Amino acid sequence: MTSAADALSLNASPLSAEQLHTLQQLSAGASDAALWWISGYLAGQAALRAPQAAPKANAVSQSRLTVVYASQTGNSKAAATALARQAESQGLAVRLVNIAEYSLAELGRERYLAIAISTQGDGDPPDDARIFLKQLAGARAPKLADLRYTVLALGDSSYAKFCEIGRKLDARLAELGGSRLAERADADLDIEATAAPWRLSTLSAAVEAIGRSPAATVTLLRPVTAAVAAATHWQSATVYANQRLTARDSEVDVRHLELSLGDSGLRYEPGDSLEVQIDNPSALVDEFLARSGLDGDASVEHAGQRRSLRDWLRSERELTRLSASLLSAVFAAHPEHPLQAAGNSLLDTHQVVDLLAAGRVEWDAQRWVAALAPLKPRAYSIASAQAEVGDEVHLTVALKRSHGAGIERVGLASGHLAALAEGAQVKVRVEANPRFRLPRDGSRDLIMIGPGTGVAPFRAFLQQRVADGASGRNWLFFGHRHLRSEFLYQTEWLAALKRGQLHRLDVAFSRDGPERRYVQHVIAERATELVSWIDNGAHLYLCGDAKRMARDVEATLIDAIARVRGIDSEAASDELDALSSAGRFQRDVY
Repeated sequence: MTSAADALSLNASPLSAEQLHTLQQLSAGASDAALWWISGYLAGQAALRAPQAAPKANAVSQSRLTVVYASQTGNSKAAATALARQAESQGLAVRLVNIAEYSLAELGRERYLAIAISTQGDGDPPDDARIFLKQLAGARAPKLADLRYTVLALGDSSYAKFCEIGRKLDARLAELGGSRLAERADADLDIEATAAPWRLSTLSAAVEAIGRSPAATVTLLRPVTAAVAAATHWQSATVYANQRLTARDSEVDVRHLELSLGDSGLRYEPGDSLEVQIDNPSALVDEFLARSGLDGDASVEHAGQRRSLRDWLRSERELTRLSASLLSAVFAAHPEHPLQAAGNSLLDTHQVVDLLAAGRVEWDAQRWVAALAPLKPRAYSIASAQAEVGDEVHLTVALKRSHGAGIERVGLASGHLAALAEGAQVKVRVEANPRFRLPRDGSRDLIMIGPGTGVAPFRAFLQQRVADGASGRNWLFFGHRHLRSEFLYQTEWLAALKRGQLHRLDVAFSRDGPERRYVQHVIAERATELVSWIDNGAHLYLCGDAKRMARDVEATLIDAIARVRGIDSEAASDELDALSSAGRFQRDVY
């Protein structure tokens, strides 16, 4: 029997009966978030076929929604694009723009604004947002009494400064006089669960405030393809080799893995990452169930899906990474918990089962499934160039160890990968990183700073430069703890030096001398030469730990520029930001 809704759909639809039936089947069991995703995707397809409008006069800013994104890996861009597509489908005039192409002057004229912005690592802005945010914090920022705005902040709650950049931006816009079109939303790794209701709130408020425009168009300053339409499927890769790079007596276990992509058709570029899909180990799931006292066969429904608690824990929920939101919820419910005083310091040292080992958490299965973060793939910088290795992909993986409850535990992906034998299979897909790319001009020099496993992409860079016959010079800074046991890819770097493919190699080993010596100390000593390379057009790259190393290195770079040029640190910082904006200072930090 056909329902009234179905009859209405059939009468109004331009689809064939078969097409409509397929659409109804697709949407029947979908969650609200999934329906919004489908809506945005279809709107995006329609918008992509429509002619793109030229930018309109400034007066248009008063009757349109401007959607700005600041993105390092593409997630904020995808979220902003989805909002723009849906807004256009609702009859709104829309402008979609990258924050690097957006000015304070434009902000001062804006009336309705939505911003999607990510926080990198532990509180850093995306590279494309650095200059704008610095200007916005300054005395020349415009008064925004006529602005109505909303912010979607993206982050990772396993970091203490979760969504900090988005929160600060939201507060600054309010400080300048803006009023909220919709409340700020803070998205964790399960982005769409937060982004979908944020889009709904934003669209509802925007339609009410602006009104619909029959001739509305989306103004794209650059062609944008929704990331959801280009998602990469998981492929099986076969382990060719799993070699330990560090000495057997080293406390650090770093592996070099070579995986065969076979006939998967996967392609990647130097600078990209490889995502690895891994379920939680059965032993870890069993330990969680034993410590929580819960029944693994209990049925739990969440976000429109029903499965056993064991299945949720095995393949859908994080057990090896704590999140700030989980800690906050546990300690709010159990203020007497023994680990309460440690707070967010537990993020780096403990896993979920360590919370249960330290003290009882009286939650039922439903609450645990809702509170635990979704299980996400782990990404590793690719350490090879296909021009050199063909249908293979190489990774540099450091085994992560923790001893939070007096028991040694290993990271989910690093523990799994380190134990893989030759011939084993692993699910992978490529995560493109367009903001970490070699210069198109092969005559440009490279300065590569990669302590620890941060050296991985520079192995790929050098392979590609050699394959391309690039004439530019290559300078590598590397650091670790001990020269004898932890000089990753030492033989390769020395051979490249001998062949004239690597022109400079500066290293620092922090535990080999009476005083700690890190990469930033070597950079400071080479300041004059480094600035000379920059003046000659060199591209500067930084990869590795975001929490400590990256900030220390950037501070050293600013100091080096200031000393060599005889300028103050603010001017030197502006120069580094300008290099970043021009694509000549690129970072891949985590």
